[in-house]
Amino acid sequence: MRLGSGTFAACCVVIQVLGVALFLRGFFPAPVRSSSRTEHQAEPPAPEPSAGDRSNWTKLPPPLFRKVVIMLIDGLRDDFVFGSKGVKFMPYTTYLVEKGASHSFVAEAKLPTVTMPRIKERETLVPNLLVLCGDHGMSEAGGHGASSVEELNTALILISSAFERKPGDIRRPKHVQQTDLAATLAIGLGLPIPGNSVGSLLFPTVEGRPVREQLRFLHLNAVQLSKLLQENVPSYTKEPGFEQFKMSERLHGNWIRLYLEENNSEVLFNLGAKVRRQYLEALRTLSLSLSRQVAQYDIYSMLVGTVMVLEVLVLLLISIPQALSSKAELEVPLWSPVFSLLFYLVFLVLSALHVIVCTSAESSCYFCGLSWLTAGGVMALISALLCAVVSALAKVFADGRLLRKNPAHPKARWSELDVLILLGTLGHVLSLGASSFVEEEHQTWYFLINTLCLALCHELYRNCFLRDDCEPQPCSHVEQGLVSSEPALSDGNIHCNVSEPHRVSKSPTSLDTLRGYEKWMVLASPWVILTCCRLLRSLNQTGVQWAHRPDLGHWLTSSDHKAELSVLAALSLLMIFVLVQRRCSLTSKVAMALGLLGVYCYRAAIGNVLFPWQRDSKDISKGVIEARFVHVFVLGILFTGTKDLLKSQVIAADFTIKTVGLWEIYSGLVLLAALLFRPHNLPVLVLSLLIQTLMTKFIWKPLRHDAAEITIMHYWFGQAFFYFQGNSNNIATVDVSAGFVGLDTYMEVPAAFLTAFATFAGPVLWASHLVSFLSTETHSGSALSHACFCYALTCSFPVSAYIILVTSLRHHLFIWSVFSPKLLYEGMHVLITAAICVFFTAMDQTNTKS
Repeated sequence: MRLGSGTFAACCVVIQVLGVALFLRGFFPAPVRSSSRTEHQAEPPAPEPSAGDRSNWTKLPPPLFRKVVIMLIDGLRDDFVFGSKGVKFMPYTTYLVEKGASHSFVAEAKLPTVTMPRIKERETLVPNLLVLCGDHGMSEAGGHGASSVEELNTALILISSAFERKPGDIRRPKHVQQTDLAATLAIGLGLPIPGNSVGSLLFPTVEGRPVREQLRFLHLNAVQLSKLLQENVPSYTKEPGFEQFKMSERLHGNWIRLYLEENNSEVLFNLGAKVRRQYLEALRTLSLSLSRQVAQYDIYSMLVGTVMVLEVLVLLLISIPQALSSKAELEVPLWSPVFSLLFYLVFLVLSALHVIVCTSAESSCYFCGLSWLTAGGVMALISALLCAVVSALAKVFADGRLLRKNPAHPKARWSELDVLILLGTLGHVLSLGASSFVEEEHQTWYFLINTLCLALCHELYRNCFLRDDCEPQPCSHVEQGLVSSEPALSDGNIHCNVSEPHRVSKSPTSLDTLRGYEKWMVLASPWVILTCCRLLRSLNQTGVQWAHRPDLGHWLTSSDHKAELSVLAALSLLMIFVLVQRRCSLTSKVAMALGLLGVYCYRAAIGNVLFPWQRDSKDISKGVIEARFVHVFVLGILFTGTKDLLKSQVIAADFTIKTVGLWEIYSGLVLLAALLFRPHNLPVLVLSLLIQTLMTKFIWKPLRHDAAEITIMHYWFGQAFFYFQGNSNNIATVDVSAGFVGLDTYMEVPAAFLTAFATFAGPVLWASHLVSFLSTETHSGSALSHACFCYALTCSFPVSAYIILVTSLRHHLFIWSVFSPKLLYEGMHVLITAAICVFFTAMDQTNTKS
């Protein structure tokens, strides 16, 4: 079956979305949560174990500490405090440890850290507590990203006058878990233990209290952990920790009965010590079981998702020669794998493995929980993809042997730009393996687009000034360049009869035919783009290393500079209209103007900017009416563009209607972005439109890059503008307020759509501009197909590599703080890419019919 390159790529990305979704479901462990507690209302504390008819303790014991001060030191390794290094580098801390008014521990940072203490201040005459701790350790080289002992172990010292120990009674620090701190601080402050805590009480902190209070503290912690176990582990009765807890509770009841009888014999003392040991053992086992549950990955689901993603990537790579050919078509062996022996053999093997894994799995598995019909469909899809890969490989080898026997064309060398694109893509993928590069990924994209601009500048200057015998002659189909009224984009597979083989796929026009000002604009455009990018870098500091630095965005959003922000927002909206309206219909121009005016009114209504006659922003509202006013114009422009596209299919001869329709859809998205962007980010939108205009008129047309190169450039700039907006690979930088623009109450679907669009506006707008540019500047039916295929392939590379990286780094110390948020961004990026590829394919079909 023959498919167009765009249709094939869209199908591949959709399958990849399913694979990534399955991987994400397996990678993120099911959270251990308590359903019996809410954030605002806690259950009453569990009473002491029953002691017959006698009354028992039903209230929380009084707090041990009045206040808690936590001193958190980055990378505080345990041997920096304890031992000879502590005496040398932290003498005062060593003095406090030796004085006796403290307890020392070596806390291990487990993956992930899931508890956080909720600290409040119930003022009484009780001592204070100082907690000295580190978030993690560090290696001998100073790094703290892996999972070695030196990087996981950190010092934990509790200092308080409530701790009574003889001076010189130095104990060797016990090894505990960092998660134990939450339960300890809650008990020490007289608060309920957080319902989702998986830690256990650090017993030395309460060993100076009466025995009844000690047992009461241990019982409260054991009850909390046992409830958490019951709510998250179906077979909790078979867990050793639960059995130990029940045994401890029975012994505790016996001890209380003897205690209430005022029996102060040695039997009471020995029984109390036994109950204490039993509780401590139960707490250790319960905490270990829950921690295992939290850090448990669904490897089977992850593996199935990874296989689907990698099969799609390999299929895309193998299909490059056919997909980027002049016909932009490829033979997809859809039916032959279904009826082949290999397909049924692979399907049966995978089904057998599925049955074995799901029947022998000790823990829950999402993929095993699916219906047999759904799981069978996934197995059939994996089998078909594998057969398609094998069939495509066989065809490649066969074509390769035929090509060696009958060479039709001389081998072509890659241009400098092609090498830069390849090295940049591979370099970005490799950089994702380091946590620092993930945190500062924006620097990678800034470097790539700056290098791209310099490479384009080099190409422009070479074609303009180096007019010697070595220069290739222009082809007959690109004579007039920028001043030509003909389409200015050449097909990368049209070859010229020139002597140098590395020039055959390029057809640079003669820049001598340009008018004076146009020629100077061509030469200056790369430097103007570089200047714009440098200004954008100063607008929003992102990442981790420099996020604390002041930037223009902070200066503009301060209350003292609201007038300057208002002027900037007004000028930005005016520039947006000037840059967008040039190719819109009259109706869309009016709608765009009124919509941009509504954007300013909305920001003025919510107090972000001021009107000229306003002195302050006291009359602040939600701006719902103003935002909905803009939404109406957005929908109107999108509707007008869609109508023109449908009309272009009826009137096949009128190519202008389709061109206007695509630009109007792009304009509607620009108006929506202007509404959702914060006022200080409107210059990002303006400079994005300006760079697109400059590159369209003064770079892509004169240099006549092919569709593949233009697609990669759009992809790179789209990624860079994602970070120019102030985004990062941290979930905290997502502007969730964009999801409520124009909404009275929370509505899940519109809020999710608006938030996603506001976050990924950069890549979406650049992809939309790519469709409009390729449809306008070329009559070649293969340009959109080539663009769709290249876009899908470029997106598949990083996500495929990244899921392998996070699987291998799943025990990394920063897996949840650095790598996991990036994985979510990659998953969302693949979903958006699938939608973009579907749009590419739809426009390609429209172009074919036209």
